[in-house]
Amino acid sequence: MTASTRTAERGRADDEESLPAYLAPVPRALEDLGLRFAWLVVAINLAGTAFGFWYYSGQFAGTATALWPWVPDSPLATLFIALAIAAWKLGREQPWLTALAFFGNVVLGLWTPYTLLAFADSYAYLPVWMYHFLFWSHLAMVVQAFVLHRISDFPVWAVGVAAVWYWSNLIVDYFVPIVGEPHHTIIPVERDAAMFLEADALGVIAAGEVTFVLLALFLALAIRVQKLET
Repeated sequence: MTASTRTAERGRADDEESLPAYLAPVPRALEDLGLRFAWLVVAINLAGTAFGFWYYSGQFAGTATALWPWVPDSPLATLFIALAIAAWKLGREQPWLTALAFFGNVVLGLWTPYTLLAFADSYAYLPVWMYHFLFWSHLAMVVQAFVLHRISDFPVWAVGVAAVWYWSNLIVDYFVPIVGEPHHTIIPVERDAAMFLEADALGVIAAGEVTFVLLALFLALAIRVQKLET
C-alpha cells in the first residue's frame, strides 16, 4: 500500500463523518473503487484529453496563438485531474493542481451538458452517439471531481489559484477577449441569436459558466471549512 493510499484510508472515516452529502455525494464504494484503480482513471482521463485536443483542432486553427491556453477547456480539465491523481499516487499531491482539477471538472462537467440541452435542436447535426457521449462523459467529470476531497484539504491559497485561472477563462471567453473576438467553445448558433427570457445565445452560455465557476468556488471552500471543523 502506497503512502497516498494510506493517507486516503486514514482520512476516509473522518471525511464521511464530517462532509455533508452535498459535498461528498459519491457513494463510498464508488470512491474506493476510483482510488483503488487510480492509474486506470489517469489513463482514461489522458485518453479523454487527447480526444478533446483533437475535437478542438478546428478552433485552434481559427484562434490567435496567444489565446490557445484558454481554448481547450474540457481537455485541460481532464489533464488537470489526470496529473493531480498521478501526483497523489506518487506521494507528491499538489494542492493547487488538485484544486484546478476540481474546478475544471465541476465547471466543464456541468457546462457542457447544460449547453447541449440549451441548444439541443441546433445540435441535431451531431450523431446521436456523439451527443450522448459528450453529455454523459462530461457528467462523469463531475463525479470524479467529488472524489478529490479524499486526496486534498483544498487550502485557500490553492483554491485561489484555481479561481484566478477559471475567472481569467471567463474574461477571455465572454467579456474581454484581449485578442480578436470572444473565443468560447463554438456553439451551433449565432452569438446574438434570441433565446429564452430575452437573453441571447452568448448570454445563456456565459450565465451558465459564471454560475458553475461560483459553484465550484463555494464547494471547494465549503470542503475546506468542513475539514477544518473536524
